[in-house]
Amino acid sequence: MTLLIGALTLGIILSLLALGVYISYRIFDIPDITVDGSLTFGAAVASVLLVKHGVNPLLATTAGFLAGALAGTVSGILQTRFHINSLLSGILVMTALYSVNLHVMGRSNIPFLGAATLSTYCEQLGAYIFSGSETNLWGWTVSSADLTMLLFMFALVSFIALLLWIFLRTDIGTAMRASGDNPQMVKALGGNVENYRIFGLAVSNGLVGLAGALWAQYQNFADVQMGIGMVVWGLASVIIGEALTGATGVGIAIIGTIIGSILFRQLVAIALSFGLNPNDLKLITAVFVFAALILPNMMSKLSVRKFQGDA
Repeated sequence: MTLLIGALTLGIILSLLALGVYISYRIFDIPDITVDGSLTFGAAVASVLLVKHGVNPLLATTAGFLAGALAGTVSGILQTRFHINSLLSGILVMTALYSVNLHVMGRSNIPFLGAATLSTYCEQLGAYIFSGSETNLWGWTVSSADLTMLLFMFALVSFIALLLWIFLRTDIGTAMRASGDNPQMVKALGGNVENYRIFGLAVSNGLVGLAGALWAQYQNFADVQMGIGMVVWGLASVIIGEALTGATGVGIAIIGTIIGSILFRQLVAIALSFGLNPNDLKLITAVFVFAALILPNMMSKLSVRKFQGDA
């Protein structure tokens, strides 16, 4: 049960990353590799504020969001103002952020020993609500801190997802989506496609930076390597979510992305529980993404063949 709660919590936290990838990948059709750097950037900024400056965890987490948004803004400016290929601009920003993160952190790893974090608050709140460090959940003895963290992250991500849904339905959000789908039409209507892309990538990577700040506080350390390959995680979550829900609208797509992230984390946790070598984790992740990419197309082809055979 502890493994399940941990996998659920991490899946919910990284669903923010998946939502960020959804914006860049589905709205602007950009596989934004900036994500690998902005995740760590958000974690690095939050960790330094928490450990070295004793900043309130909520403020430090917000700073993680702003750090990711800054990274996304730089990537958007490279694409729109300097007309650099979107893939190359993401690689440039991600590469630069590796050194930036090392400078921000001062070293490759920052443990949160003794620092007050959201995990600390959840531990204190859990002990108060459940009257102890452990509680009974459907016959299983679980940590009250872990259970409180799960509930807190679920509530936080649900609130952020609601805000994102509301934003994407506003005039600005609708124009941003239209600029990714049909930029020529937006230009004809007097809209600034370049500004919409910069703003969209800022929001996208802001969510990724927020995920990094929350993830670091959940695992109680930040590491300069923690963002490597995370864009693949986000893509897998988006694709799995679309396969499950059909993604007929923005709201359904957001819910599907969150479900995809949670399900993907469960698949990884199951693989690890069956003795998967942690060194093979990235390989298995790539295999899962490959399967998620080809399965929908294969299923549609099989349906067509079956229909033709019945006819």
